[in-house]
Amino acid sequence: MKIAIHQPNFFPYSGFFHKLINVDTLVLLDDVQFEFDLTNRNKIISKNNDWIRISIPTNKSNKFYPINKVEVNNEINWKEKNWKLILDSYCDSPFFYIYEEYLKNLFSKDWKFLFDINYDTLMKTLNWLDLKINIVLSSTLNIAGSGTERLVNICKILDSNEYVSGIGGKRYLDENLFNSNNIKLSFQNYSPIAYTQHNSKQFIENLSILDLLMNMGPKSLEQIKKY
Repeated sequence: MKIAIHQPNFFPYSGFFHKLINVDTLVLLDDVQFEFDLTNRNKIISKNNDWIRISIPTNKSNKFYPINKVEVNNEINWKEKNWKLILDSYCDSPFFYIYEEYLKNLFSKDWKFLFDINYDTLMKTLNWLDLKINIVLSSTLNIAGSGTERLVNICKILDSNEYVSGIGGKRYLDENLFNSNNIKLSFQNYSPIAYTQHNSKQFIENLSILDLLMNMGPKSLEQIKKY
């Protein structure tokens, strides 16, 4: 069984889903320490041939909390702001109508925890892409260790014989530890392929999956598989 292990990000970029088409199971690291970055923000296209961030503010006191305990800072009017940014960027995109209702509802609900938003949006995106994959939360596995050791232990608990990493893993993973535990370590081969972006004359790569969906609609998974 092939697995990927990743933190639960906010509307990840297309490369994240490219990794998922090559594995059987995704383990979401919901109990590791929160890091302010893609976990609570991502990039979409702007009206000015550039990109802009959509983001979820978090309570500053939760800075060192595990991701599944991090609370949204609802004192900031982030929902209305994000919805407006998405509307401004994509309301004229060819497939906006498919995703409008979900997104509008998403930004009208009351959310307490960041993880709940990221999990809900991930599952919905998998549904939009018609991408079938088994999802496991690391918090349910009682994993020991840190760094590469933690990843290897997850593989062993799930009886996985192959771990698929992003190419960046070459910089920090201990490949010998995988080898000594008879687990194959594979690295994702991913390069984005340009598609027509409604609001940009020049292709802007590595935006949130929302950008691909708005421009490619039901053909989004087909586009991801080209990478």
